[in-house]
Amino acid sequence: MGKPIWKIKEIKKHLPLLSERLESWFLLFMHEFAWFHIDNESEIASPALLLYEERIEHNLQLMIQIAGDVRRLRPHVKTHKLLPLVQRQIELGITKFKCSTIAEVEMCAMAGAADVLLAMPCVGPNGHRLAKLSQAYPETQFSGIADDEETIRTLASAAQQLGVNVGVFLEMDCGMARTGIRPGEAAAYLVHVIKDTPRLLFRGLHAYDGHIHEADLATRQEHCASAYAPILDFKKRLEGEGVIIKEFLTGGSPTFGIHADHAERTLSPGTTVLWDFGYGDKFPDLPFLPAAVLLARVISKPGANRLTLDLGHKSVAPENPQPRVRFEELPEATVLMQSEEHLVLETDRAHEFLVGQALHGIPRHVCPSVSMHGEAVLIQKRQATALWPITARNRKITI
Repeated sequence: MGKPIWKIKEIKKHLPLLSERLESWFLLFMHEFAWFHIDNESEIASPALLLYEERIEHNLQLMIQIAGDVRRLRPHVKTHKLLPLVQRQIELGITKFKCSTIAEVEMCAMAGAADVLLAMPCVGPNGHRLAKLSQAYPETQFSGIADDEETIRTLASAAQQLGVNVGVFLEMDCGMARTGIRPGEAAAYLVHVIKDTPRLLFRGLHAYDGHIHEADLATRQEHCASAYAPILDFKKRLEGEGVIIKEFLTGGSPTFGIHADHAERTLSPGTTVLWDFGYGDKFPDLPFLPAAVLLARVISKPGANRLTLDLGHKSVAPENPQPRVRFEELPEATVLMQSEEHLVLETDRAHEFLVGQALHGIPRHVCPSVSMHGEAVLIQKRQATALWPITARNRKITI
């Protein structure tokens, strides 16, 4: 016996609504078991920076695998600025670190790092601060960079006054033209000035290639080879003159795998620890996982296709064009506006989300996004388990 015609008509009438609800239920089910889900998420105030331990561990192990030997790694800490992450890297056998600020240098020393480089020319009181760290942590070798005789004098004066030895890397310009000196007679002169200055230890050469970030790997490799060719010739010249180059420190994250193919180079990736969608989209040859998430919640629904979140540009790096954050639940959403505390999205799926519902976003640029938060929430096995202060967020810890 067939179904009553009125029931069939009734079902057909509600099919679009039923389909819509099934889709919403399916998405909620998928999010419940997605990697970013947190069982006790209701305890976390938003906006918040979340760090996923299992993904960080994956990234650290992959860094070691690409390097081939932990002794080749001098990871940059500017991305995360976190004492526990430096400590974890030391547990894995990494002993050398690279920093951008004196606070980051002190954080690495606090963690027990054996060798710390401040990859920023020391001006003003920073030479004295670096020398004071050498006094406070005698078991750690501290170094700075220099591309000018005045910087060398600043480091030398501080080291001599406090009776400590400070290492110096010659900062080479491989084409970025931000800091550094081009290979040639002036560069060779600075090497000998460093070598001949009491209390300074010539450590080697440092060259950062932040201008090499082409998406195509072959093009990136070609540009990298071209940029470093003059520096390699200069390195051979110095070695021919009897100069001992203890370390040839090269590259950043985009060229990490390229430099890893050259055994004589030390590697300093930074973003690889936490990753972001800016690098993730551009460099598929580097299979790191996003490990930092920005937790936001819907605070208003001001229109049929709008969601307003509590994630303003005080909580995510604002220097890039939109989208500055990509939400796992709404990757196709369009940003309509962002202010200090608000982010307004446009999406035809707005009806699926309730006021108070959480969304999980991957930042485009993770490094400055981390520094906008005073603490991070550690996520372990789907649980928020600890709060990690962003140790070196400020410019000073004690020195």
